[in-house]
Amino acid sequence: MSSSASSTGGEATGGFTEVVIVRHGETSWNASRIIQGHLDAELNDIGRQQAVAVAHRLSKEAKPVAIYSSDLKRAAETAQTIARICNVPNVVFDPALRERHIGDLQGMKLQDAATERPEAYKAFMSRKRNQQIPGGGESLDQLSERCVSCLYNIVEKHKGERVILVSHGGTIRELYRHASPTKPLHCKIHNTSVSVILVSDATGRCIVKMCGDISHLQETGVLENAFGGDKTSA
Repeated sequence: MSSSASSTGGEATGGFTEVVIVRHGETSWNASRIIQGHLDAELNDIGRQQAVAVAHRLSKEAKPVAIYSSDLKRAAETAQTIARICNVPNVVFDPALRERHIGDLQGMKLQDAATERPEAYKAFMSRKRNQQIPGGGESLDQLSERCVSCLYNIVEKHKGERVILVSHGGTIRELYRHASPTKPLHCKIHNTSVSVILVSDATGRCIVKMCGDISHLQETGVLENAFGGDKTSA
């Protein structure tokens, strides 16, 4: 399937797969602005409340045929909550939906990274998309390649259907960038925010239908200054 993308216009023929993309609920590390990457922090109490809130929201919409999730605990628990409340029998876990590996910065507070790991911090803040982060970290191009490939593998299995993906801030930003390469992302990807991308079954072209919606969090609230997976949340 082609992976070319566009954010405007519809398709002349063929249907779309509706991909609902949810960021995981809040963790204590989000609240402390600790860089998580591939480290496996669990949801905190607020995160669990957020997961229930987004699950109830999604349960009132068209039922998904499948739920896919990063295998990291914070995403997995969010996905399992959605599956339970939406009455979807199981969740498919895929490491390709994980957050960006942030190398030597993982487990550090963002405010300390610049002084304690200056080389890794400089790489993390770099605008070069092929810049890997010391300590085994991924470049943005590597992150994009794995998560976009995963998106199209899922779409290939569910043409014309509705699926839910539960992932992470940096990864969701790369999916958005692929779907809308000429329109910068202006919204924040808060914990349990909902984004929707329509993917043409015929051509693989994408249309962004919704981005970063948190209307379901009016009671639970959202952490405005949480670290969200990439340099834009610093």
